[in-house]
Amino acid sequence: MTELRLIRTYHPDGTNGVLQHDGKPICQTIELPWRNNRRMISCIPEGRYRLIRREHFKHGDQLAVSGVPGREAILIHPANFALSELQGCIAPVTKVIAPGKGVFSRVALERLKDIAYPALEAGEEVWLTIVQEGVL
Repeated sequence: MTELRLIRTYHPDGTNGVLQHDGKPICQTIELPWRNNRRMISCIPEGRYRLIRREHFKHGDQLAVSGVPGREAILIHPANFALSELQGCIAPVTKVIAPGKGVFSRVALERLKDIAYPALEAGEEVWLTIVQEGVL
C-alpha cells in the first residue's frame, strides 16, 4: 500500500498544500478555497481517500480521488490557477506563488505519477490523507 499525505493551508482565494510520500515532499498543490464542499466551487473535505486511475476526456489518463462525500469526478490534474482552472480537483504544482496559484504543474504531476502509477500497476492500493497544517 502506498500512502500519500496532503497538508493544507486555507486562504480566502485558494487552498495551498504540500503533498508528501514517506514524510518527504513530492510537490506542492493548489485547490479552490473551502466552501463547505459545494460542487464546482470548493475543495474537497479533509479525510482519507483512495486514488485510482481514470481516463478523462479532457486530461487523458489521470489519478482520480474516489469516495469523496457528495462529490464525484475529482481528479488530480495540471492547473496553475485554481479559481479559473479547477472545479473541485487538486492540482500539483512545482511551487506555490500565491493562494491558489502555482507554477510548473505538469512537472509536479509527473513526479506524483512516478510514485502512484507503479504502485497501481503492481496491484497496490494508493491512499491520500488530507489534513490541515498544524493539525495531527
